[in-house]
Amino acid sequence: MAIDTEAIEKHIRGIIKALGDNPDREGLKDTPKRVAHMYEEVFEGMNYSNREIAQMFKKTFEEDLEFVEENQDLVVVKDIEAFSYCEHHLALMYDMKVSVAYVPKGKVIGLSKIARIVDMVSKRLQLQERIGSDIAEIIQDITGSEDVAVFIEGYHSCMTARGIKKTSAKTETLTLRGRFKRDPSLRMALK
Repeated sequence: MAIDTEAIEKHIRGIIKALGDNPDREGLKDTPKRVAHMYEEVFEGMNYSNREIAQMFKKTFEEDLEFVEENQDLVVVKDIEAFSYCEHHLALMYDMKVSVAYVPKGKVIGLSKIARIVDMVSKRLQLQERIGSDIAEIIQDITGSEDVAVFIEGYHSCMTARGIKKTSAKTETLTLRGRFKRDPSLRMALK
């Protein structure tokens, strides 16, 4: 599904009018187009399913991994910066840090691919909880490992800039799959 920038422009123009301003004045006349292009960028992930994202980043390394199989080593990538938009208010979820861990099962994914997956999943109208779940599902799909965990901490402008206005309120979510559910010692790698 492609993002309909023409429809976004039309609706942003309507929002400007509904706010009581003139969408044809100098400072606003190009705003609908700019917002449409921004939305095209920040919501790019809406164009793809989790399966399609897994296919985009499916390159793995399988050679010489006997040591990983035998030792059940753990791969952890911490503090991947991300931002997304809350689906309830279209408000920015910001200063998000995502940590992803998995136990390889015969193959490993390139570390930059993990960060790219985080970015693509975040570029949707989202809930922080779903971001973790989507990332875990994609990592499982690519690596074949059931043992995946995703820890996210972030701030939400729907809580900090409006409504309750609690600027230091931080939300933490933890998504656990496979052995991470059963083995608390594995979860320690995420903190």
